[in-house]
Amino acid sequence: MQHTVVERELELRLILSPEQSVPVPARLGYRSDDPYAVHIAFHIDSEHPVNWTFARDLLVEGVFRPCGQGDVRVWPTKADGRSVVLMALGSPDGDALLEAPVPQVSAWLERTLRVVPPGTEGGEPAIDDALDHLLAQ
Repeated sequence: MQHTVVERELELRLILSPEQSVPVPARLGYRSDDPYAVHIAFHIDSEHPVNWTFARDLLVEGVFRPCGQGDVRVWPTKADGRSVVLMALGSPDGDALLEAPVPQVSAWLERTLRVVPPGTEGGEPAIDDALDHLLAQ
């Protein structure tokens, strides 16, 4: 079975303080063989990128309203008149607050949702579709 990969390079902003941020090149990744997850590789000044993986649903919801708890929290806001989504990431090694442009993130998410629509991540039809099919017989 062939799997689809949806990737997008973009520049995020690492928020250091309310007055200061630095650019961070990143790659958003989605694989149809891992349909519940999104992968973000942050290309910082190190030999290997820093990788984070969390639920696709968390990023989809976070574009519209605050969500998440613990290690990953996501919420929309405005920065300099632009729509952005903030991602607060926490680990034993430290915390980071990253800002991503909503138009680019949304366009990439839409591509992932066309590859694996919500409710079909398990490889089977969504429960409503299955019930409709059974009841139609």
